[in-house]
Amino acid sequence: MGRVNGNIQGIKDTLLERIELLYDMRQGQDEFVSREMVAELSQLTGILGREISVYIGRDGRIADVSVGDNAKVSMPNMRLVRNEDRLCGVRCIHTHPNGDGRLSGVDLGTLRSMRLDSMAAIGVREDGEAAMIYAAYLGEADEAGERGVLIYGPMRPYKLPQRLLMKEIYLADDRLKSTTVEAEGSRPERAILVGLENSGQYDTLAELGELAKTAGANVVGRFTQKKAGADNATYIGSGKAEELSLKGSELEADLFIFDDELTAVQSRNLEEILGARVIDRTALILDIFAQRATSREGKLQVELAQQKYRLPRLLGQGAVLSRLGGGIGTRGPGEKKLEIDRRRIKRRIFELTEELNEIEKQRSLRRARREKNSTPVVALVGYTNAGKSTLLNALTDASVLAEDMLFATLDPVVRQAELPNGTEVLLSDTVGFINKLPHDLVEAFRSTLEEAANADIILHVVDRSSSYYESQMAVVEDVLSKLGALDIPRINVYNKCDLTGERTPNDGVFISAAKGIGIDGLLEKIERQINSGRLEVDVIVPYDKYEAMNVIRAEGRILKEDHQGDGAHLKIQINETALWKLKRMLGEGYGQN
Repeated sequence: MGRVNGNIQGIKDTLLERIELLYDMRQGQDEFVSREMVAELSQLTGILGREISVYIGRDGRIADVSVGDNAKVSMPNMRLVRNEDRLCGVRCIHTHPNGDGRLSGVDLGTLRSMRLDSMAAIGVREDGEAAMIYAAYLGEADEAGERGVLIYGPMRPYKLPQRLLMKEIYLADDRLKSTTVEAEGSRPERAILVGLENSGQYDTLAELGELAKTAGANVVGRFTQKKAGADNATYIGSGKAEELSLKGSELEADLFIFDDELTAVQSRNLEEILGARVIDRTALILDIFAQRATSREGKLQVELAQQKYRLPRLLGQGAVLSRLGGGIGTRGPGEKKLEIDRRRIKRRIFELTEELNEIEKQRSLRRARREKNSTPVVALVGYTNAGKSTLLNALTDASVLAEDMLFATLDPVVRQAELPNGTEVLLSDTVGFINKLPHDLVEAFRSTLEEAANADIILHVVDRSSSYYESQMAVVEDVLSKLGALDIPRINVYNKCDLTGERTPNDGVFISAAKGIGIDGLLEKIERQINSGRLEVDVIVPYDKYEAMNVIRAEGRILKEDHQGDGAHLKIQINETALWKLKRMLGEGYGQN
């Protein structure tokens, strides 16, 4: 005799013993469900007012008995047939206390996701009598890999076509076996998005859906909870988590993606309740970054962020790691493995940090050379998918990957461009920002992002076609503030004006990088910004006062240089403070023409 699972609170011991006797009711070889089983399930449901389910193996033995509440019953995930391309080898017979035996969306979703032999429901009236029975089987898969369902019913409870219902199990098994490889081979993960209701205007769950799509998932549902703050144990509360579990069964979800960063405890509790994989926004973004990073530096930065994310979450896997020892009393070996993993991650974090420090030294040397050459640097920043890479291509013919998706490019790109007056500038493009950008990711990419903090001008590229462009701008401003780059001169570049029809600048420049609209006006704006506050002068630097060249290269820009007998004849751009310093070094006859 087995144990009764599910919600058994409040059930008297005598009644619980009667429910346990269901395990002894073996079904015949050609019997889908016996009259005795139907009658007993119905009577017990009438007494309890709750759903009851039994799982029956193909040999007729009862594999599981579970009790739910008046609306649902938790259905354990089980498989008696080992081959993954076959049905699981058990059929589920459960009751509906409301008298309606029609199968719910949850029932059919569970049938598909668990690949049950069959899912059947008995509608039970208040007097404990069975009213009707419905049974469902997996059908053929369509071109998209979505599997249909065949439903028999309503059927009279005590006049069931037993042989026909049993035969249909083997026909469903053959249908599954013939199409599983083709249909499941390239099937994307089915994901449900979960978040707390957003009181603001910005729909972060819609953005989470775009992230999931970018990562290769198929979003099949959204689930929001109206809650002031996240629950410490399950993020959305235990009751809502149970409700979400049913939603997952109905939609055949493989994955639940949460809109905020989860703690180790929350992740562990949710996976136990939902019976499926759980990740948060941070893990999703890290996964996308891992897919997109191509340079050595980019891969190192992503791995560093991943390791920092993993380290505090090893605690949530303690029970799993303990089981790896195999057998009773394996807590010691499990904890040992936990400590080993911690040490490995800490060592790897140290190694990655050292490698990135070396790369940062090289970056600093390149930056110093650029400063020595006095070439102005224009940094492109903006929300992901705002069109930075498309703009870089339009300004420089850089041929950088530019696609309509989040984080299409990650690795920093620096290209040379020429302004209308012939001035050469360096355009620097880097990773896009996003709402709730993981802290560890910002830290890992700090050296790359600091390209913006060391630029002469920042172009803040904005997707003007987005309904939430103002919120997206605020996110970018927040990251720039953390980088200490708010004081750098900035031009707001409102992109995708071809989609909005808006062409009149207010506090910036309206362009369409994809259509080439407004590019000339943007270049002129950059030119005016670079030259603002600078004087253009001709100066002669005698050879015996050549230290003045250090001031010119450090604080000005050489437009033209010609060496003659009396010294270097230069046309330069320089601010008034530096020009005054230059005059003192060269004397009153400093040679201005």
